[in-house]
Amino acid sequence: MPISDKFSTTLFSTSRTSEPVLPERTTLQSQPPERLTLELDFARIAHQSNTTSQSHPHVLFSPIHYEPGYAYPLLVWLHGSGSDERQVMRVMPEISMRNYIAVAPRGLPLTSEPHRPTNNFDVYSILRSHTKEHYDWLDTDEKLAEIEQRVFDCIAIAKERCHIASDRIFLAGFGNGGTMALRLALLYPENFAGAASLDGAFPKDKRILHRWEDARLLSVFLAVGQGTDVSAESVCQVLELLHTAGIAIKFREYANNGLTPTMLQDLNRWIMDIVCT
Repeated sequence: MPISDKFSTTLFSTSRTSEPVLPERTTLQSQPPERLTLELDFARIAHQSNTTSQSHPHVLFSPIHYEPGYAYPLLVWLHGSGSDERQVMRVMPEISMRNYIAVAPRGLPLTSEPHRPTNNFDVYSILRSHTKEHYDWLDTDEKLAEIEQRVFDCIAIAKERCHIASDRIFLAGFGNGGTMALRLALLYPENFAGAASLDGAFPKDKRILHRWEDARLLSVFLAVGQGTDVSAESVCQVLELLHTAGIAIKFREYANNGLTPTMLQDLNRWIMDIVCT
């Protein structure tokens, strides 16, 4: 049974009839390589920031027709389990090639093989490259401090290199990346305008709503595909919990699991609704 049938309330709309229609998106396939403004940084200490002592492996995405005088929303993308920061290059063409600056830090390694930086900065060569390393967002107290450092350092780097609207920073992620996006946003609500979890479970942190009054300023987007490991019962509990805390929620359920174009387009609409309000 669909989750939307189990959770019978009008507080969490699943209809897309009222969503604003955005201009036609530009896809990766329709753009020649020279028009993609993707900045890649895989060196562990490649950029010495004025505010950070270390640059973590990350990808910084700059939109087509970047306007230095405009303060862009920043989308912080946390990749799924087993992927890495390059996942943002696959999702941004589906989200938007114009609306955002995006930065994607790398998660923590699941293997012990050391990373070998590459000097090849050709986008398509990097997309085709393979690595034996796998990365994830380990949802434990012991690893949380290191993950926080990676995320906030990458935000600082994005602010130094691009014109960012500090009140329009959004966390979003897939799977375990979505779980970590919710966790960080609820722990540090003053730093973010919203958080989106795509096929991610709710964080198992007893402190997660200890700042629930501050978290009321957040907006939350939950997207779940049928057939995922996220149960209908757990989603309903999360919706009730966040609603009780007074946090604005947008919930979507999809017939297919995984990062589908429809899910990513809905993420774009959700962010733009907040930005344009």
